[in-house]
Amino acid sequence: MTCTYEWRGEFENSEITTLHSVAFESRVDAANETNWRSLLAQHSLGWVTARGGDLLLGFVNVIWDGHTHAWIQDVMVNPAWRNLGIGAQLVATATEASREAGCEWLHVDFEERLSGFYFDVCGFTPTTAGLIRLQ
Repeated sequence: MTCTYEWRGEFENSEITTLHSVAFESRVDAANETNWRSLLAQHSLGWVTARGGDLLLGFVNVIWDGHTHAWIQDVMVNPAWRNLGIGAQLVATATEASREAGCEWLHVDFEERLSGFYFDVCGFTPTTAGLIRLQ
């Protein structure tokens, strides 16, 4: 199957909710479904969709500060389509679009088990960062 990648690609809220659920092994709560369109409109520089025909295979959100810093958030690939380079191409497309938008820095944080993907495959460099758990 051919996979197509699109910056600010079209999507349905239900598609992202379902993909988020399978990608992160979380429960779907249809009564409290996230309004992805509203969320992205308020906080995102953009996003990338990966589709195989009409099927949403992957998605990544790029949030930003409105100036020079952007952040990769929630790289999601359907588990049935992992290890085919979809995640890497999502990040590459997001990187180029962020560069074209004038951003100078692209940040990402992740679990240690994903360091090979982000450092070796996507080209991020290690940095020191901090985190406070709020809840």
